[in-house]
Amino acid sequence: MPVAIITGASKGLGRALAHALAGRGWDLVLDARGARALAEAAEAVSAQGTRVSALPGDVTDAAHRAELVAAAWRLGGVDLLVHNASALGAEPLVRLEELPLDGLRRALEVNLVAGLGLVQEALPLLRASRAGCVVAVSSDASAEAYETWGGYGASKAALDQLVAVLAVEEPGLRVWAVDPGDMATDLYAAAVPEDREPRPEPASVVPGFLRLLDERPASGRYGAPALPDGAR
Repeated sequence: MPVAIITGASKGLGRALAHALAGRGWDLVLDARGARALAEAAEAVSAQGTRVSALPGDVTDAAHRAELVAAAWRLGGVDLLVHNASALGAEPLVRLEELPLDGLRRALEVNLVAGLGLVQEALPLLRASRAGCVVAVSSDASAEAYETWGGYGASKAALDQLVAVLAVEEPGLRVWAVDPGDMATDLYAAAVPEDREPRPEPASVVPGFLRLLDERPASGRYGAPALPDGAR
């Protein structure tokens, strides 16, 4: 069975992706900081008959990243790495003049540095897979200038660039930065708590991610809901 590592998998998009992949027979290594929520997600996913290794921890911790890859190796390797864990930098979001520098550092560490660290740790197993893929969950804030989204957007823009370079350096892999659009997640609620407009559920964009895996388009940046009709 193919094996995926998904960070930030206790809820939202990460959990929805885990559920969908389990339904396709994937074995999974799941990560999140909240042990209780992660255990509940793992129990629900494993009910589909797949093997699930749930490891609570912080992706900025190199030892934790090594544990995730070791767990995947025990399941058979790494065919897919999804870096979904994200930090906003401030909750709720604030203008740049108010953005705590420690918050910006945290966003960069989680969204960018930890993503590269996990790729570096998993790269030998990804290369050994017959269909190794890396998915970095991006945001339209990485490409557009939205008030208060500067720190988060900068970290995601840097992630997009890192992913683009990785694709050039690793032509044997598929490497995608994916903007799923605004969703009804705890992250979005924490970012803009006053925004009460209805947002799509994370499960609504999962079919686009599955199409990426099925059709394996060229490495690049893709946006929902048109996945994977065109890179941008």
